[in-house]
Amino acid sequence: MTNVNLNNFINETQHQFLNLLNQELKFDKNVDSWMLMSTPWPVISILIAYMLFVLKLGPKMMENREPFKIKHIMMGYNMVQTIYNIFIISEVFFTPGIYRYLMINICNPDESESNHRIINVFYVQSWHFFISKIFDLLDTVFFVLRKKQSHVSFLHVYHHANMVVTTWTFLRFIKGQQGAICGILNAMIHTIMYSYYFLSALGPQMQKYLWWKKYLTRLQIIQFILGLIYGISLFIYDCKFPRLFTIYMIFDVLLFLYLFLIFYKKTYKDKNT
Repeated sequence: MTNVNLNNFINETQHQFLNLLNQELKFDKNVDSWMLMSTPWPVISILIAYMLFVLKLGPKMMENREPFKIKHIMMGYNMVQTIYNIFIISEVFFTPGIYRYLMINICNPDESESNHRIINVFYVQSWHFFISKIFDLLDTVFFVLRKKQSHVSFLHVYHHANMVVTTWTFLRFIKGQQGAICGILNAMIHTIMYSYYFLSALGPQMQKYLWWKKYLTRLQIIQFILGLIYGISLFIYDCKFPRLFTIYMIFDVLLFLYLFLIFYKKTYKDKNT
C-alpha cells in the first residue's frame, strides 16, 4: 500500500511539474530560428571545446612554449567588448517608449500588438546579450595563451560557461521582458570592466590611474545583491515570470554572490592583513 501511495505521489508530482513547465515555456518561431537558437547543439559544442581547451588542451600546448604576445589583439578585443556592451545598453534606452514601458510593465508585461515593436527590441537585445556571453569565453582563452593558468579558476570558468547556458535558455524558452533589467545591469558592469582591461593593456604608465580595480569586484557583488533582491521580488509579487526560472535564478545568483565574496576576500582583504 505504501509503494502504491508513493508511486501515485511521484506520478502526480511529475504531472504537476510537466504541467507547470508547459505553461511557463514560451516559443516564438522568429526568435527561435535566429543563429545558434534553434537547437542547443552548437552552444553545447562551443562550451565543450571551451572547457577542453582552457582546462586540458591549452595548458598542454603551452607547457613548453613562451607566452604569446597578444597585447594588441587583447586591446582590440577589449575595445570591441566595451562598444558592444554600450550598444546593448543604448539600444534599450534610446528606443522610444521602452523606458516608460519598463517602469509600468516590469512585473506584468503588456504583450498587446501596440507594444510589438518594443517587445521585439527586447528579443533582439537579449540575443545580442547572449552573443556577448559567447565572446566573453575568449577571456579565458587569452589567460591560457598568456600562460596565466592560475587565473583559470573554478569561479572564472563556471561563471563564463554558466552565463552562456543561462542566457541561451532564457531566450529560447523564457523570453520574459523582466530579464531586461538584469541584462542592462550586467552590460553596464561589463562596459566598465572591459574599459578597465583596455586601459590596463596600454602599459605600466597607466597603472597609477587604475586604482579603482578592486571596485570592479565590488560592483559585481552589488550587481548580484541587486539581482537577488529583484529575483525575490518577482517571486513575492507573483509577477508574470516563470516561477521555476525565478527559483533557478535566485539560487544561481546566490552561488555567484558566495563565490565572488570568497574571491574578493582572498584577493583584497587577506592581502591587507
